[in-house]
Amino acid sequence: MIPVHNEEATLRILFEKINHVMLQEKIDHYEVIFIDDGSKDKSWIEISDLVRQYPRLIKAIKFRRNFGKSAALSAGFHKSKGKIIFTLDADLQDDPAEIPNFLQHLESGLDLVSGWRKNRNDPLSKTLPSKLFNAVTAMLTGVKLHDMNCGFKAYRKEVLDSIKVYGELHRYIPVLANSFGFKIGEVVVKHHFRKFGKSNYGWERYARGLIDLLTVLATTHYLHKPGHLFGGLGLFFGSIGCLSLTYLIIVWFLNLGGMNLGPIGTRPLLFFGILCTILSVQLISLGILAELITRNVDSNYVDRQIAEILDENG
Repeated sequence: MIPVHNEEATLRILFEKINHVMLQEKIDHYEVIFIDDGSKDKSWIEISDLVRQYPRLIKAIKFRRNFGKSAALSAGFHKSKGKIIFTLDADLQDDPAEIPNFLQHLESGLDLVSGWRKNRNDPLSKTLPSKLFNAVTAMLTGVKLHDMNCGFKAYRKEVLDSIKVYGELHRYIPVLANSFGFKIGEVVVKHHFRKFGKSNYGWERYARGLIDLLTVLATTHYLHKPGHLFGGLGLFFGSIGCLSLTYLIIVWFLNLGGMNLGPIGTRPLLFFGILCTILSVQLISLGILAELITRNVDSNYVDRQIAEILDENG
């Protein structure tokens, strides 16, 4: 499965590489799905030519405009029929020759295998923020992958049937899969220099990625215990507010004792302490309401965690 955005020069070369690997591995039943995510070049013309030439092997999806990589992957996941699904980028930086390595790791019992571009051939402006992103994500989610954002991945079909990908959540698929108990791992892959086109991603994606990381944390760690999230934040701000107001109360008593420390009614710290206390009450109340709502939604959550059932009685 290959999301495409302005990659007309690489598509035929990429398919030929994939086809060569499949012939070497003697894999006859496979399909390649190109998803044109609002390309403005001749990518769709190139994809259409490939479909006419290889109608049995290639499917194609075209978006009316650029909706983003998550939307492209989600559309491809929905149309795919295979039990094992690969994703890779269309820029030829991912090497299809690595496909057998992914298959070996899946056969060892893993449900999701993510590529690790250990020797990444990208400029420092991309590699440095990526390392910081991976470190922060691993620390907050507990999923210890070196290259979370690598587009070269292999999945078992049941992994993708269990999760929803939208917004910018494609880079957090391993975290979402891990939250459902699937076994994930990684494999070192070759990463080539980009010879054609230019990257479609800029610095703004890291800001979006931070917001999505908070979304992932909320929907994985706290989806069925929102009171812990909002209550924890409420207690944090409540503690700050109480400490601030306690300090001002002590200052007020010292003033009564004859020490001239000035009035406390005009101090910014008083308003800060009051605001923190009010925010604390609001967050704790929101947590309680969220817990009450959670009791009545997603009743099939436990069923979706079941991997296998053995019952002699049928």
